[in-house]
Amino acid sequence: MKATARSVAYQTLLSVENDDAYANLLLPKLLKQAKLEARDSGMAQELAFGTLRRQGTYDRIIEIAAGRKLADITGPAKILLRLGAHQLLGMRVSAHAAINETVNLAKEVASQGAVGFVNGCLRRVSERDLDQWLAAITAEVTDQAELLAVTYSHPAWVVRALQKGLEADGRGSELAQLLESDNVAPKVNLVALPGLALEDDVADLAPTAASPVGFELEGGDPGRLESVIEGRMRVQDAGSQLAALALSRFGEDANRERSGELWLDMCAGPGGKAALLAAEARLHGAKLTASELQPHRTSLVVSALGQSGLIDGVEIVTTDAREWGNATPNKFDRILLDAPCSGLGALRRRPEARWRKQPKDIGELSRLQEQLLTSAWLALKPGGVLAYVTCSPHIGETASVIEWAVRKFGDTFEQLDTAATLRQINPELELNDSRKSVQLWSHIHGTDDMFIALIRKSLG
Repeated sequence: MKATARSVAYQTLLSVENDDAYANLLLPKLLKQAKLEARDSGMAQELAFGTLRRQGTYDRIIEIAAGRKLADITGPAKILLRLGAHQLLGMRVSAHAAINETVNLAKEVASQGAVGFVNGCLRRVSERDLDQWLAAITAEVTDQAELLAVTYSHPAWVVRALQKGLEADGRGSELAQLLESDNVAPKVNLVALPGLALEDDVADLAPTAASPVGFELEGGDPGRLESVIEGRMRVQDAGSQLAALALSRFGEDANRERSGELWLDMCAGPGGKAALLAAEARLHGAKLTASELQPHRTSLVVSALGQSGLIDGVEIVTTDAREWGNATPNKFDRILLDAPCSGLGALRRRPEARWRKQPKDIGELSRLQEQLLTSAWLALKPGGVLAYVTCSPHIGETASVIEWAVRKFGDTFEQLDTAATLRQINPELELNDSRKSVQLWSHIHGTDDMFIALIRKSLG
C-alpha cells in the first residue's frame, strides 16, 4: 500500500482501535517511515487526531447512515467510516474527494463487500452537514450530560466529572467551552530551559500566555530546531512548566535560599519536568534526585537530561516511589509528586484516552495517589515544600486526595497559597482567589488541565 496521508492515518486509527496504541507515540513513527511531504504529514495528523477527538459524535452518525449498530460494523469498515466522516464533516475536504479517496483506500485494505458498504454509507453521511447531523442524533436526548457528550464527543461520565471540576473552581458555566477545547488541536509548546536557552533560540518564537519560560511553535517539526536538537529547549506543555516552576520558585519573593537544598522528582518519567527542575536546581545550587518505577521510563529520564547536558549532578534511580518515605524519612527540601492519573486533563493531546478510561479507574488511581502522597510526606523535611500535581481536573484525583491528606496528617499538613506563587511567576494568570490549590484549564490558560497544590510540612 502506497503511503499517503489517509493510509498513515488509517494505520494509526487501526492500531489505536485494535492494539491499544497511543496515537501521539505511533503517528510520528509512521510519518517518519512514510517520508511524506510536510503538507501531507499535517493532513495525516489532522485525519488521525481529528477522527479520534470526534469519534463519539461520528459513531452516532454512522449508525444512522449505516442503518445498524456500530457493534455490528466490524473490521476495517468501522475505521474507514470514521475516517471518511471526519473528512466530510470536520475538514475542508470536498465530498467527492473525501468519498472517492476513502473508497480507494478501502479497496486496498477491505473486502469487496466492505468497499460497497463504505461507499454507500459515506454518501449518506455527505447528504447533511455537521449541524444537521447533530440535530438528528440529539433529537431524542433529554439528559444534559448525555446531550453534551454526543455534541462534543466525550463519554457522559467524563462530562459529569469535568462539570464537577469546573464547579469546584467557580467555573460551572464553562463546561461547553472546556469540552470544545478538548477537540481543538493544541499548539506545540516549548520550554526554554533556564540557564541553557539562548536569546537567538526564542527570537522567532511567540511566548506562551501561561509560562514565563514557554514558547509556541506555529507549525513544522520542533525536532528540527537546533535548540531542541541540542537540548536547550524541549517540547513541554506550558501547564507542566508551571507545575515545576511552582515548586522550584516557591519562596522567591522572600529570597528563600535554595543553595544546598535536596530536591526529589518522585515520578520523573518521561523526564520533561525533571529537565526543567534540573535546570532550575543547577542555577540555584540545589541537588536533584529523579526517581522512576519502570526501567524503560528511567531510560527516558536519562535521555532527557543527557540531551540537555543536565545529567551531571542529578541522581537518577529506578525504584518504587512508595518506598521513599520509609527509606529516606525527612530528607528532601522540595518534592515534586507528579502522580500517575487518568490524564483527563490532556484529552486534546491524547484523544483516545477519553474512550479508554472508565469510572472505576479513578478509584484505583486515587488509592495509588494517596500512597504516593504518604511516601512524599514522610520523605519531606519539616519546613520542606511538596508539589502535588495531576494532569486531571477530576475531583477524585485532586481536591479529594488533598482533603484525605489533611485528615491523615493533621496540623502539620499546611496547604500553601499556590495561586499566589503562580502569580509571582506570571502576574497575568487568571486564577481562583478563593482556593489555595490551582486548577489550570485549556479553554482559559491554553494549557493542559493541570492541578497543582503546594504543601508545606509544618515545623510545629
